[in-house]
Amino acid sequence: MTYLTTWAAEARPRLLEETTDLARIRAVLAEIAVRFERWPLASDLPAGAGTEEILTAYRSRIDELTAAEGFVLVNVAALHPTTAENWREVAAAARERFLAEHTHADDEIRFVAAGSGVFYLHVGSRVQAVRCEAGDLISVPKGTTHWFDMGVDPDFAAVRFFRAPDGWVGAFTGSDIATRIPDFDDLARRAAANAQPATQRPVAAS
Repeated sequence: MTYLTTWAAEARPRLLEETTDLARIRAVLAEIAVRFERWPLASDLPAGAGTEEILTAYRSRIDELTAAEGFVLVNVAALHPTTAENWREVAAAARERFLAEHTHADDEIRFVAAGSGVFYLHVGSRVQAVRCEAGDLISVPKGTTHWFDMGVDPDFAAVRFFRAPDGWVGAFTGSDIATRIPDFDDLARRAAANAQPATQRPVAAS
């Protein structure tokens, strides 16, 4: 379930809105020039599919987007729970890399092929927290302050599109705002507690 929450970017952030309505999510994100769309899920993609399986399953759409946008690098970032003794350390290190607020010199385009993750978009006085799930594509404009959270137990695979061969390069802002907005796991619990089909819930000011 794709889930958007809007927060006032204050010392004590306030929840302003929450919604699972895709039309509303697109509209809110369009206001900050963020592209959001849904791709049909590949029906024959097995759980825990590897990079080549994912790229093959979505090849036609990937090729279409690459040709239209001029990408020079397309890869897959994936992390799934394992029984390895060092799983917690691996997961924590991967999560930490993207958890602080940063910007990029190019658009950040991601297609979630499996699992879920939260993109936090800090524009002006608000933070839009978008819990993306399998089938969601999001494009964050260059220069947008944002961060990404995959949770304590990451379980996702995302296709990443780049216009530069260097791949992922972030410029960190030094802000602590990411520590003040509910994280992936908090939002997952909130989404589950408020699960209703295609709902929009404005929140009264406090």
